[in-house]
Amino acid sequence: MLTSFVGRAGPVREVAGLLGECRLVTVTGPGGVGKTRLAGEVARQVAGRFADGVWLVELAPVGDPVLVPAVVAAALGVRGQPGVPAAEALAGVLARLQLLLVLDNCEHVIQGAAELCGGLLAAADDLQILATSREPLAVAGEARYRLGPLTVPGPDERAGRAEAVALFADRARRADPRFAVDERTGPAVARLVARLDGMPLAIELAAARIEALGVAQLLDRLGDSLALLAGGDRLAAGRHRSLAATAQWSYQLLAEAEQRVFRAVSVFTAPFTLEGAEAVAGQEAVPAVLRLVDCSLLVPPRAGPDGRPRYGMLETLRGYGAGLLAEAGEDAGAAAALAGYAVRVAEQAAAGLTAGTGEVAAARWLDAEDATMRQVLARALAHDPAAALRLAIALGWWWFLRGRLSGQYLLLGQAAGGAETGSDGWCAAQKWLAMASLFSADMPRALGHFTAARDAMQGRSRSRLLADVLAFRGTTLLNMGQIAEGAEEGRRALATARDLGYPAGEAAALETLGWAAFDRGDYDEAIRLGRLQQQITAAVPAVTRGGSTMLAEALIQTGDLAGAQGVCAAALARCRDAGDVLKLAELVMLMADLDLRAGRIKDAAGQLREGLQAAVRAGNWLSVLNGLWGCGFVCMAAGRYAEAVTVWAALAALSQGAGLGPDETSGEARRRQQALRRAWQALGAGRARAAEDRGAAMSLATAAEYALILTDLGPHQPTAPGAGTLSARERELVTLIAQGRTDADIAAQLYISIRTVRSHLDRIRDKTGCRRRADLTRLALSEGLL
Repeated sequence: MLTSFVGRAGPVREVAGLLGECRLVTVTGPGGVGKTRLAGEVARQVAGRFADGVWLVELAPVGDPVLVPAVVAAALGVRGQPGVPAAEALAGVLARLQLLLVLDNCEHVIQGAAELCGGLLAAADDLQILATSREPLAVAGEARYRLGPLTVPGPDERAGRAEAVALFADRARRADPRFAVDERTGPAVARLVARLDGMPLAIELAAARIEALGVAQLLDRLGDSLALLAGGDRLAAGRHRSLAATAQWSYQLLAEAEQRVFRAVSVFTAPFTLEGAEAVAGQEAVPAVLRLVDCSLLVPPRAGPDGRPRYGMLETLRGYGAGLLAEAGEDAGAAAALAGYAVRVAEQAAAGLTAGTGEVAAARWLDAEDATMRQVLARALAHDPAAALRLAIALGWWWFLRGRLSGQYLLLGQAAGGAETGSDGWCAAQKWLAMASLFSADMPRALGHFTAARDAMQGRSRSRLLADVLAFRGTTLLNMGQIAEGAEEGRRALATARDLGYPAGEAAALETLGWAAFDRGDYDEAIRLGRLQQQITAAVPAVTRGGSTMLAEALIQTGDLAGAQGVCAAALARCRDAGDVLKLAELVMLMADLDLRAGRIKDAAGQLREGLQAAVRAGNWLSVLNGLWGCGFVCMAAGRYAEAVTVWAALAALSQGAGLGPDETSGEARRRQQALRRAWQALGAGRARAAEDRGAAMSLATAAEYALILTDLGPHQPTAPGAGTLSARERELVTLIAQGRTDADIAAQLYISIRTVRSHLDRIRDKTGCRRRADLTRLALSEGLL
């Protein structure tokens, strides 16, 4: 072996251990994973156990399974005898010896290798065999060891500790002695070896290019890794001179039907179920997939978030399969079949999301299929608008549940753009566009989408979609301060849902009417409607968790804090079980208010902080505004009057910008007004006005970051260096970053190039240690730059 053996300490130990227990051990794995090298290292380490040593026989050049016994006999120096089969002569000699026979690359002569091993083991008691193959020999007593890729760095790990990085560094230094994995090259090398699946052959081929390309350029050019990573060692076996040759070697050993399935499942860019394989490859997929696993062309199944086993394909092999799929002219058909499968899964799961006991299972199903859904959506938007629309609509509830709906606004808009205006699909897309706008705290835009959908459905027979649109349009109107009109929409929604026997629509309408009663100050009616809505919880949990917030708020206003606590705690537990990120933020913030009213200031701050973090992650800016409300009361309770004035001024300005209606007459509004008066008295007009101006200038993202700082009442943490070391221009840039400006915005405002902006930011990051924009925002806030 002319190059060093890197990593694999665990596999070497485990295979050596198997040889201590079993007489036949077969190391399996895909081409290029390092089976031969592993077998060689194991053989070297265990050679002392065998009086007659270790003998290696390379079977790759053997073209006919019938020739395997003769090739092995020749390698061991066993002379043929007239009229005696080679296998028999070999068995006679080995019966008198104690040795380890290493049979390398058995897959293409698997039948001959299996028959020989079975015969030899029966005839020679002191013989042990270590075989390498892309599939098991399937001989009685065989111990199988599946060799996986080298370890690659995790997100938070140092690159140099991973086996794949160590191999790349070793081989790269042979091509360029000056190369080193350091702070500059380490991140790129980590990404490179991950892109190559930790496959040793791919890594060695890449490292051979390091002098010509450099690691950054090599990483950029990996899109076509099969073409780029070719022509390594000229003396290597042909199947090991390129990734394509390695993949081709395995592919050619498959039956025609198995080749078709291999090509078809390469359309998946993420792990897939047997049902998914059948959808794209037909009924022959199931036996073929099992065979592809045996041949190491597919990764054995692992349970996904939904518990279903899913098969995977290494990216290097998937690229080869995708090329074959295109060459065969089968790529468009496979993509269409995949789109059909994705739509069916999404629509079936969507039905489960609004069913009593099916919500959690349906959500986890879509969690597991997330990558496939994104893949199909991206392609369908360009090539199949009808499928894109159906898929986007079906995923709406799941996006809502997982707090991802706000971020899908542009995608939903693209999907709606491919539909006929006023059609059912177009109206459904308008509903989800409106919901995304609602939680993005853009009331006028939300109302526009809801109104467009409602008007398009006028004159048609009543539908569930109409009931939903009316209920959520009513909620939007309430948020805008139009209580009477919002209540009327709620009543229409309730009548429509009851006529249709539609529990989810009924629950949504009751929530709208409950909030209308709350806004009028009729808390007893709000509680009655809330209790009525909670009776539907078992049937439609995704909808009625939101009603728990309204019910708890009404109970608080009547002084029933214990009742509110119970409602909140129960709903919060259901949210956590279901992974309902959106509603979790609202409920945690409500728990913070209850803690605050009970005088538990630190607990209130912690709850509020959790709620704000959840809301920011979900893009639920409507809940962020509620969090600013609570943050002001936490500051007041802690005697931080200037911060309270600042955060409430931000809330007032941002609420107006979001189109939220004024709320100056409710009990909660009066509570805040009284607190503000106390703050102004404590601060004096000058300081209070300065604090107010600071808050009024904040963007929503900046205000959220500010609130997170204010609610961090834990032990003091060391902070990054302050802004005192920054120049006036650098302080200006930090301020603009904190205001949510992009690099292009800053360049335009300061009349400098984007490159100059980025150069300034690099220096600022070096001086302060603040790498992320959020860190720079925190710096600006803590230093009073805003």
